[in-house]
Amino acid sequence: MNKMKTKLTPMFFIGPAVLLLMLFAFLPIIIAFSISFTDMNLAGLANWSNIEFIGLGNFINLFGDKVFLQSIGNTFIYVIIGVPLAVGSSFIIAFFLNLIGSWLASTFRVIYYMPSITNIVAVAVVWGFLYNQEYGLFNFILNSLNLASVPWLEDPFIAKLSLILLAVWKSNGVSMLIFLAALQSIPRTYYEAADIDGANRWQKLIYITLPSMSFATFFVTVTTLIGWLQFFEEPFVMTEGGPLNGTNSIALFIYQEGFQYSEFGYGAAASFVLFVIVIAATLVQFKFRKSDQTM
Repeated sequence: MNKMKTKLTPMFFIGPAVLLLMLFAFLPIIIAFSISFTDMNLAGLANWSNIEFIGLGNFINLFGDKVFLQSIGNTFIYVIIGVPLAVGSSFIIAFFLNLIGSWLASTFRVIYYMPSITNIVAVAVVWGFLYNQEYGLFNFILNSLNLASVPWLEDPFIAKLSLILLAVWKSNGVSMLIFLAALQSIPRTYYEAADIDGANRWQKLIYITLPSMSFATFFVTVTTLIGWLQFFEEPFVMTEGGPLNGTNSIALFIYQEGFQYSEFGYGAAASFVLFVIVIAATLVQFKFRKSDQTM
């Protein structure tokens, strides 16, 4: 009887969490996967008899859809530029905060973390004024230096860079805290031994700090990559995917098809393409992580 209680006690505590996970995570995934093989729309939602099974039709149409292919290209640009910038800038901020005094570091931790918890709509309003081509602060500074105004949100490529800059600024807070915790957990004896051996700051950074933070760096990189593959809030609020779908992401494309155009089957199919991309990218990173550990 005691053995039975020992086995059932953990299940009693984790059972509600597992039930909620099944109800609000796994079940919607199964339903969405089923919908992706149908032509479900508003008419089908009102009357299920209007829903037809079309097999792989949605997936075939997706890879012939120029807007979807463009959204994939835009997303890869966001990832290729945004992930290194977000991870690198977060580490640099954490590194310098670790060097300064505790009171000043605490103040700047709050300052850098604030954008992460600020509502995206409020952020978009402020950055919308900064990016405004006629009276925005950025162009005002450029004009003061006798430089031409930049179409921050009007040119497709520059608009992508503008959204990346906004997203990096907004996302630094969480990653910075993780890096800072990892830096503060490194034993001081490592640096004391390096000082005795005559190591300079650069050598301590390369041979002590970075290797000791490998797991934190891996965790931040994986979570940041997944977040940027699902890039949605910034283009949705700032540009709505424009100009000329130049800032449209896969996640925004899914929202447009599923909730604006009510093509639920088509949007569900696009969501599973994104799901496969996220899983593949994560597995590749885990593979590299294992190969680094075995070297």
